Amino acid sequence: MQIDLPEKRYYSIGEIAKAFDVNASLIRFWEKEFDILKPKKNAKGNRMFTPEDLKNLKTIFHLVKEKGFTLEGAKEFLKNSKKTSLNTIEIIEKLELIKKQLLIIKNEI
Repeated sequence: MQIDLPEKRYYSIGEIAKAFDVNASLIRFWEKEFDILKPKKNAKGNRMFTPEDLKNLKTIFHLVKEKGFTLEGAKEFLKNSKKTSLNTIEIIEKLELIKKQLLIIKNEI
């Protein structure tokens, strides 16, 4: 899944939820369930997600929503192969970007 968000230091929970096309409550739930999500909170208590949090959310989304992992299965997978899963997600994103560019080139011909 390609998430189109501008490069920023922090993202609001609304921006994150809209980018993933899920409810903000799901993002808050995942925050409680997964230790790798640690958004900062501003003076008002609003969650502010970093690019690292965004990368972790992409991994969680991929495992749970696209691969069909249970929450426990996703937690176990992340615990056992954190480095591998992050690399796999990055590879998939790059391949999707290449596919998108190739389709643009194909349609221009």
